[in-house]
Amino acid sequence: MIEIEARLSELRALGLHSRMRLVSGPQGPHVVLDGKPVLLLCSDNYLGLADHPRVREASADAAMRWGVGTCASRLASGTMTGSRLEASAGVIAALARPGDIVFSDEGNHASLIEGCRLSRAEVFVYDHGDVEHLAWGLEQAHGRGALIVTDAMFSLDGELAPLEDIVELAQQHRVRLLVDDAHGTGTLGPGGRGALAALGLEDQVDVIVGSLGKALGSHGAFVACDRVMTQYLLNAARTLAFSTAPPPPAVAGALAALDLLEERPRLVDKLHVNAAALRAGLRDEGFDLRGSSTHLLPIVVGDPELALRMCELALVRGVFAQPITPPSLPAAGSRLRLAVMASHRAEELRAAARVLGQSAQAAGFDPRTAVAFDEPEDEAYEAELDERYEVEQTGPYDYEQVPRAA
Repeated sequence: MIEIEARLSELRALGLHSRMRLVSGPQGPHVVLDGKPVLLLCSDNYLGLADHPRVREASADAAMRWGVGTCASRLASGTMTGSRLEASAGVIAALARPGDIVFSDEGNHASLIEGCRLSRAEVFVYDHGDVEHLAWGLEQAHGRGALIVTDAMFSLDGELAPLEDIVELAQQHRVRLLVDDAHGTGTLGPGGRGALAALGLEDQVDVIVGSLGKALGSHGAFVACDRVMTQYLLNAARTLAFSTAPPPPAVAGALAALDLLEERPRLVDKLHVNAAALRAGLRDEGFDLRGSSTHLLPIVVGDPELALRMCELALVRGVFAQPITPPSLPAAGSRLRLAVMASHRAEELRAAARVLGQSAQAAGFDPRTAVAFDEPEDEAYEAELDERYEVEQTGPYDYEQVPRAA
């Protein structure tokens, strides 16, 4: 039995204790945080639609017409849609079963990891974005049932998966492919149709998971697939069948946001212009952004306490940039994760870059002399990764038996 107070004390001693921030008002480019107005640089409200008047009105009208909840499981009282975790986890568990193999990128979101665990299939975790490692694993599968799962855009650093190569491998080895495009939905591709649409690959993937939150400003998720797959998932995805459907106001808000996106596709262009403005400002301050080319920008500082200190110092100066620390990633990868919105103004983003530069210096981190590095193999983190997937099989993909491909 873990002593909770002792564990909390340990987290504080390690500089890993964080507190829940009290945000007042809607999720716009500015919020009131702990009673003080600040520029928000860590929200996934990428297009600024969460507080749009039409989205609010649609949500309110739905509440008045249908109430605020469905109050029972989908089998009992019907459905509308589900959360991203439920969608990803349910689909993976429906497509992969004990005896099958799921090939999962090391950097995948927790929702995909939960799906791997729920499926009870064997899990092969390939090195982050490493197509050669994935290809090596697929070659060892020897015709067994297999599924590849990957995020399209990885949320910690805005990096895009090598989707063209992964699609080619899936077709070559005749295995199914699931792509979670939660962070690309509404932000990439023509009209914001996602990362796969940007590459012309949307019809080359078996299942696409997207989010009704984030760029669409609401709550929930969707699964896009052909009709046969749809009918199968409706009958086989347990998280769909046995969870309560999301409230009507959330669905109505997301539909209103989709209408706005169709009417104003230039919102996506504005998001990219703003991301370029913040990226340029941060580079002027000397920050290495690890090659990010999207609206998610990482400032890797390599130390959890330093990341927390930079966050607090930036807050004092009116900028809210959330730190990401263990157990989300190894201590050496601790960072500030910045998220741009289309509703930001370019000049305030450039000012925010200067604030972050000042905060870094005040915290003892000089971005101009810091050396960016890939996170080293961290034994504690590797153990944590194994625990996330709960790999219990003794087959050829056991971590103890198969070294990672060079």
